[in-house]
Amino acid sequence: MGLDRTLHYHEVISAEAVLAQIQTLRQTFPISLIVMGDQTGAQDWKAKLAQLEAVPSIILIDERYSSLEARDRYWQMYPPKGLSRLLPQGLRSVPRPVDDIVAILLIERYLSRLTQK
Repeated sequence: MGLDRTLHYHEVISAEAVLAQIQTLRQTFPISLIVMGDQTGAQDWKAKLAQLEAVPSIILIDERYSSLEARDRYWQMYPPKGLSRLLPQGLRSVPRPVDDIVAILLIERYLSRLTQK
């Protein structure tokens, strides 16, 4: 995501593929900052990301409630179709992992923090 909040790329990938995917994305996008949630595994991920060539800055953001918020955002991004649109949102199950949407929300939280100062 750019500083202007334009979403350039999002995908859920396996943990094993993260470093290679970042290197691939760097061929297209100038990645100088990585925003991550501050809870479980954050320190382990910081250590893994330190293996990257030209290590980007890493910012940890409060990730409380981000999974719940991501489920809501999923339905905004991908409105239900057919009969499922008649179900209340609380009764619908999200058909795929929403980790990419959690990442979008964390970046938005970071950018909001920048503009509040």
